[in-house]
Amino acid sequence: METGGQVETEGKSKKESECENFLCGFKTSKILKYLPREKIIFIHGKLANQEALVIMEKSPIREENLAEIFTGSRLELELRNDIYSTYRLQAPSHLNEIKVLVVSPPTEDNLKRCQRQETFLVEETEADYHSITLPYIDENCCSVQWVYNILEKKAETEGIVYEDPDPEVGFILLPHFKWDQKQVDDLYLIAIVNKRNIRSLRDLTSDHLPLLKNVFQKGQEIILQQYNLPACKLRAYLHYQPSYYHLHFYFTKLSYEAPGCGMDCAHLLADVIQNLHFNSDYYKSRTLYFPLSEDHGLLHKFKEAGRL
Repeated sequence: METGGQVETEGKSKKESECENFLCGFKTSKILKYLPREKIIFIHGKLANQEALVIMEKSPIREENLAEIFTGSRLELELRNDIYSTYRLQAPSHLNEIKVLVVSPPTEDNLKRCQRQETFLVEETEADYHSITLPYIDENCCSVQWVYNILEKKAETEGIVYEDPDPEVGFILLPHFKWDQKQVDDLYLIAIVNKRNIRSLRDLTSDHLPLLKNVFQKGQEIILQQYNLPACKLRAYLHYQPSYYHLHFYFTKLSYEAPGCGMDCAHLLADVIQNLHFNSDYYKSRTLYFPLSEDHGLLHKFKEAGRL
């Protein structure tokens, strides 16, 4: 028993050591984007002679940690003026973490999405979708093998919150990588459907209503059970254009300003269900609007077609 415990401890220490030193060899090539308000930085560089994208985000202040922050931090006065004082506070190291996402090697699309660029609102008619967008997707769609790895339980299995294995209406619910799961105030979950032939909002018809309702209803039920958040405090939606072309939805707390939850690219799941009840081909035929960055390949196609 002692030998087994020793091996386990050594193995754990080695793993922790590897984690601590993993980024020691990272060489920065370019800062792609820095968001001071959100405290996020996007860095392009090399890791072990391979291209890498590193996204670093400061951990938020948690209510349950306030007492320890007040009692266990070092405070340095910067300025005092009448009733106002500003200080530099050094919190305990375990409360001053930085969350890191490493993409290696990153795709061209990964890098483009992380660059600060001017954004344009695109108007896409049904004809535009078939003549511009769909050919672009067919030619440039990035691999979604990582999504299949999740569905096939080859990756991220430890993070699964709920699974409905039904091949037609089932889905997997798991945390978004940006959510550290330490408090529900910034709850951020993804529901990935099992069906593999639905790429985006444009593909949906009334035939998919059982799937959409199942995701909507069960997602709300599971979140109520596990996080004590009722449906009236949730936002369930999908993006168009999506970040990847396999149907997926987001569940966030209503008060949390999640990236991409604005009305320019987010479509509430409740609205999608209602619209498809009225018209089976609602999203196949209607004109859709969405933002694209100036360097996005699809935006160039719309410009070439004289649609922008």
